[in-house]
Amino acid sequence: MFNRIHLIVLDSVGTGAQHDAKNFGDEGAHTLKHTLESHPVVLPNMESFGLGCIDTLPGMTCTDSPAAFYSKMSEVSQGKDTMTGHWEIAGLNIEEPFKVYPDGFPEALLDRIRDVSGRGIVGNKPASGTEIIKEYGEHQMETGDLIVYTSNDPVLQIAAHEEIIPLEELYDICEKVRTMTTEPEFLVGRIIARPYVGDSKENFTRTENRHDYALEPFGPTVLNALENNGNDVIAIGKIDDIFTGSGVTDAVRTKNNEDGMDKLLEVMDRDFNGISFLNLVDFDALYGHRRNPEGYSNALKAFDDRLPEIVAKLREDDLLIITADHGNDPTFTGTDHTRENVPLLMKAGRDMDYGQISDSDTFSNVAATIAENFKIEYQTHGKSLLSELK
Repeated sequence: MFNRIHLIVLDSVGTGAQHDAKNFGDEGAHTLKHTLESHPVVLPNMESFGLGCIDTLPGMTCTDSPAAFYSKMSEVSQGKDTMTGHWEIAGLNIEEPFKVYPDGFPEALLDRIRDVSGRGIVGNKPASGTEIIKEYGEHQMETGDLIVYTSNDPVLQIAAHEEIIPLEELYDICEKVRTMTTEPEFLVGRIIARPYVGDSKENFTRTENRHDYALEPFGPTVLNALENNGNDVIAIGKIDDIFTGSGVTDAVRTKNNEDGMDKLLEVMDRDFNGISFLNLVDFDALYGHRRNPEGYSNALKAFDDRLPEIVAKLREDDLLIITADHGNDPTFTGTDHTRENVPLLMKAGRDMDYGQISDSDTFSNVAATIAENFKIEYQTHGKSLLSELK
């Protein structure tokens, strides 16, 4: 039905606690609702798509004539992190959750990091990235130690001042740490390089030179199936990192949400047959984890304001899919992701009988829909929604 599919993941934009949220300590979480309650903004374009029909949202109505297909999806995988969500969108079911380190990393692993880096380590605890560089940044400038920290996600993050530890060295250290954290003993989902600049804790600022080193997906995704079929898979933003390049035919780097939208518009001007896959990370990284509902709400409005630009570039045989990978309620306790349903909005470049479609009990329905559309063989637990797009 479509020669090109443009898939946008609004990182962490959840639509309310899942049925199993209690198992994750997330009962009552609702990223969209609580964000808009805390800092009201108008989102007319997503409202026109039917976002207000998925759940009752402040300042938003359920339109009688939606301009897109709409529904919501639940996650079946055992996790609520970025990799788990994206891998499920691409067709996998992660039955064994990634390890987390609420008490910090074991000393045996830290010793190995000291050995390969030749540097000391400070931190080693769950922390906000901005807060931990305030706490240890000046120390690092004096000593050259690595700031190692984690979160309630399966990540090991290494923060370093760009003038103290050059980017090339930081990246090299992270690559070496990646190789030592692929076995069950020290299994970590992602190693993240977190460079920053500034001369004191009053003005330390993380730069846009972040780099993620993820595990390879545990099995073939629909991206691999597309590549094997000769289709294009254009990864925009951190998608290439999340899938370690597996199944990606072209990778486009981005700096932030605005740059991500700019890059998508450029990709939409290309002639290709396959998918573009964009992650907009600012919702999660800048506002969700930092429990900043005002910033989150403004970021939603910034996306909504630019949505017409994307719609204007849709070709007649294009399909736009907008969804999310988990929740991160900026009004919730702690600083962790929240186990939530996510929106599913789909709009073609031509007139269709838009309206509500079936809710999905797995994010992998997106992968199944993509596979059926491009007539490729791909085994997934998801079910295609293509027959409902009429």
